[in-house]
Amino acid sequence: MENDVLFFEQQRFNQWWLKAILISINVLPIYALYYQLVLDKPFGNNPLSSVGWIIIGLATLAFTYFFFSQKLETKIKKDGIYVRFFPFNMQFRHLDWNSISKMFVRKYKPIAEFGGWGIRYSITGKGKALNISGNWGLQIIFKDDKKLLIGTQQAFQLAEVLKATKQASFEQQENYTIT
Repeated sequence: MENDVLFFEQQRFNQWWLKAILISINVLPIYALYYQLVLDKPFGNNPLSSVGWIIIGLATLAFTYFFFSQKLETKIKKDGIYVRFFPFNMQFRHLDWNSISKMFVRKYKPIAEFGGWGIRYSITGKGKALNISGNWGLQIIFKDDKKLLIGTQQAFQLAEVLKATKQASFEQQENYTIT
């Protein structure tokens, strides 16, 4: 079939320190609710109502769920690249080979070039980045000179698939070298 998937990668935020921060923000409202509802004691010198703690608890749980539901998915098919950053993009965005001027796998500096991870826009002309973690990505330069970097944890495999499809430019050998 023409649109068989040649490469697929799904990434999630799974750094231990990030999980620790997100889980810890849920501890205070849960403890406050336990203290006020189960022990029947006011929590703090100027206690918030139990309804207030329930609202805060639900909000922090919803934020934590939203954060952990985020994922970056990349597919390479014979007709192009498909990418989505769920839940911000419900549908895959199709990047047709004909719209791409040049692309290569490269090492980059997430904080210096894009200000971190997630859906990022560079203020220094590097374009847009979709990344979750790490410092390797597929750099795409479109025919209209717009730039997109898609982060990857499988740089070598991605480079090999692009090389096999004869779609990527690897004249910049230092970018293709996986160290």
